[in-house]
Amino acid sequence: MKINTWFGGIEVGSSGEILASDPFPKDVRELALRSLSLRGSRENLPPECFDLKAAALECGFVASLSEYYSLLHEVTLEAAKLQVSEALTPDQRIVQAVEALDDINETTNSLSERLFEWYGGYFPESGLNGEALALFIVKYGSRENVPPDDPLYLKARDSMGAKLEAADEALLKGFAESVCGLYSRRKQIEAYIESSMEALAPNLTMIAGPMLGARLISIAGSLEKLASFPSSTIQVIGASKALFKHLRARAPSPKHGVIYSHPLINTSPWWVRGKVARALAAKLSLAARIDFYSAEKNPSLAGELEEKVRKIRAANPKPPQKRQEGGAKPKKKRRK
Repeated sequence: MKINTWFGGIEVGSSGEILASDPFPKDVRELALRSLSLRGSRENLPPECFDLKAAALECGFVASLSEYYSLLHEVTLEAAKLQVSEALTPDQRIVQAVEALDDINETTNSLSERLFEWYGGYFPESGLNGEALALFIVKYGSRENVPPDDPLYLKARDSMGAKLEAADEALLKGFAESVCGLYSRRKQIEAYIESSMEALAPNLTMIAGPMLGARLISIAGSLEKLASFPSSTIQVIGASKALFKHLRARAPSPKHGVIYSHPLINTSPWWVRGKVARALAAKLSLAARIDFYSAEKNPSLAGELEEKVRKIRAANPKPPQKRQEGGAKPKKKRRK
């Protein structure tokens, strides 16, 4: 009987004696990969009462029990490391990128607002904010450095702001450089998400766009989980607060969650957004399943969705009329 072990193959006789052996080289990584492959295939595994330690000693793989346990310890640690590295799948990398993008957006917005308020005391007429203001400060610093050919020269010359001292100018320029670095990093992460989504989920990217598709995967936890969601869940995903409020206090049920950012929904009239959201969620659910199970792009999904939305808008050209309330009941006369 042939037995596969983590340290090699063994031929065992009917009475349990070792007839032949083929031990592997003592390469920790190769032995770890071997043990993981055995765990997955589960073919010709040793019986429960088989003594692996004695077999390793008899076939000459190790010279002592201490060497056996030491090598087994190293192989086990390496196998655990390999499993951890394999756990970071492409969709998990996208999830991490989306969460990093959220953190960068929050930090960038806070620092940009602080920079706007800080520099506004020296040049309030600039009319710049965000990345444009940060780039302006990095380039010129004080408004006195603005050249005549710059569009803001006249405003800088006649500004009512305070004079920017050299120490403050250096500090502001360094702060603005940090803000510019965050804006640059955000663009890099967005580009990474777009390329990764096109490779991982082409159909979801085609229907939702790379950023919205990545957001859906991030909220769901993985592409597999998103593919298992019904379209009704995808329709309201990201609107958990409104949904729980509806369940607790009988508030109106949410018609859409994060998919509201899709152009087909936010550009539609308010009275058809719920119907458009249902149609979009159905196609998103189908696209996620195709991406997870086959990964083959189906260009017809986008055309079918656009046709469905066109029919919805054509069937509902005007908002629904409000129900007319019945006439007020006459008040009863009070008895004197």
